[in-house]
Amino acid sequence: MKKQRISYFTVFLFGIFLFSCTSKVPENRNPGTYLIKKTDTPFCIDANWDKAAWQDAEVLSIANTLGDVPDFSPDTRARIMYDNTHLYVIFKVVDRYVKAITTEPNGPVWEDSCVEFFFAPDSGRVLHYFNLEVNCGGTPLMRYNRIPRKDYDTLTGSELSMIEIAASMPVLVDPEQVGDTIWTIEYKIPFELLKSYSTISQPEPGVVWKANLYKIADKTSNPHYLTWAPVENAVLDFHQPEFFGKLVFE
Repeated sequence: MKKQRISYFTVFLFGIFLFSCTSKVPENRNPGTYLIKKTDTPFCIDANWDKAAWQDAEVLSIANTLGDVPDFSPDTRARIMYDNTHLYVIFKVVDRYVKAITTEPNGPVWEDSCVEFFFAPDSGRVLHYFNLEVNCGGTPLMRYNRIPRKDYDTLTGSELSMIEIAASMPVLVDPEQVGDTIWTIEYKIPFELLKSYSTISQPEPGVVWKANLYKIADKTSNPHYLTWAPVENAVLDFHQPEFFGKLVFE
């Protein structure tokens, strides 16, 4: 009986250990903090979420609601990597109401099914930040913002063309596509482009940028405003850098 009791206790301890291991989720291990892995091999931009180049990158979830909870919240994930010259970003959206009307760069892409990346690349000026917004058809808008909010520069068409962007959806999605749809956006941003507007803290192990990532669809039949890092302010506005999370380069 004594040996049997010891055996049960051993099994119990092993069960706790196994549960602790299997309960670890790689997504949002620390909400508001994301570890960016470095790739030594630049890879093609083709909107393929499942390609081998991304498999070691941590996945973050854009799941915090800003404003009213929508009838349907798209399951929105993202990954980020870097090399010596570029920042790589990919989004995957499991959606149900998909629309892309804006086809002109720097147009109102946020009115469509859209993913957004706001980031401050200068660790010493966290209230000076870029916002890169791309609708599901791959049309971008990008600005460099300085507090106060009205002080911003819009990147030119030729500058936007320096950002290689791939989308899984057609450029124009009109009328709205209703039904379960998975779409992806992938791009790489040259550090040299950012340096045209801001000093940047060159990515290397230990460097921290402030950022937030968003999902929006302002003028679809299912408007919603989702964030990665929580925004503790009811104002329906993504331009709130005081709530940016941390991007930590490895």
